[in-house]
Amino acid sequence: MASNSFGTLFKILTWGESHGKAIGVVIDGCPAGLQLSDEDVNHFLRRRSPGQSPFTSPRREEDVAEILSGVFEGTTTGCPISILIRNQDARESAYEPIKDLLRPGHANYTYLEKYGVFDFRGGGRSSGRETACRVAAGAVAQKLLLTWGIEVAACLKQVGDFQADVPTDNLSLLRQLTYEHSLFCPDLKGNQEMEKILLQVLEKKDSIGGVVEFYAKIPVGLGDPVYEKLEANLAKAMMSLPATKGFEVGEGFKAASMLGSTHNDYFYNSEEGIKLKTNHSGGTLGGISTGMPLVGRVVFKPTSSIPIMQPTLGVNLEERTFQLPPGSRHDPCVAIRAVPVVEAMLALVVVDAVLMNKSARL
Repeated sequence: MASNSFGTLFKILTWGESHGKAIGVVIDGCPAGLQLSDEDVNHFLRRRSPGQSPFTSPRREEDVAEILSGVFEGTTTGCPISILIRNQDARESAYEPIKDLLRPGHANYTYLEKYGVFDFRGGGRSSGRETACRVAAGAVAQKLLLTWGIEVAACLKQVGDFQADVPTDNLSLLRQLTYEHSLFCPDLKGNQEMEKILLQVLEKKDSIGGVVEFYAKIPVGLGDPVYEKLEANLAKAMMSLPATKGFEVGEGFKAASMLGSTHNDYFYNSEEGIKLKTNHSGGTLGGISTGMPLVGRVVFKPTSSIPIMQPTLGVNLEERTFQLPPGSRHDPCVAIRAVPVVEAMLALVVVDAVLMNKSARL
């Protein structure tokens, strides 16, 4: 299986399966001289960990990172950084009753067709468990970005049809809220309504989709024309996440119903130089950052694993009924724990763009 790496200069390779002994990531291209510790990584991993509320999987994974290489006396050396995260609450036997069934909404059908083999233990490599590796890598990327004064953040914007208000003009506050509350921001207007929706979904033994919004305060000039546009790399980063079904930057799909005179962001001269009066484009023009906040959204489908009985096929093509085994552990809304994962992928794209930009001209 190829294609387990992402990035150009700041490059990551993730490995491991949902119910294997461990998962991990190797980061290649992190500059030397960055102060880095296990706790720097664990701080971010705690936000993604399951079992923290009734709205997430009860699987208990502390997600403790161990930096095995690339750091000496608390400082990066420029060598590859290898980070290990051990699986502590794996239950391989729980998946035995359904190992020969095509799970509705899951990847075992496509994996079997392509590779002829599928790790049925929680989805193996296709599981959302893999995203812990991305968060670990994103933690390193975010610490590096802060040395350049660049902030990134993400939050749960929508559950079902309900959208929450978020402080888009205050990234520091947004980061603080999402860090303190791990999942989504209950202090923000409207999030009690989100909780009500999630409780109703749980009562019905079903799942629901959601939208994660991301933000970044970045300088002008990041991104390259044509195939390395900033939003193109963001799209690939976000759509590589499990359960994603949509991506947009700025006004996104709303732009289809707007007039050019409304959507255009007009320039003006300020004491700080050229600025834009609005940000309908979401912070990019021609694939290059404008200096305005980078803003976009990622759509996550409803969790495929639900307690409701569903029709399906067995691997031998016989008609079967699929139902999760007793004690199965799954998120009713994938988008909740996807917040720090989206933030991590945003950080990885931006840090790569910054490093690329340093060689753009003399």
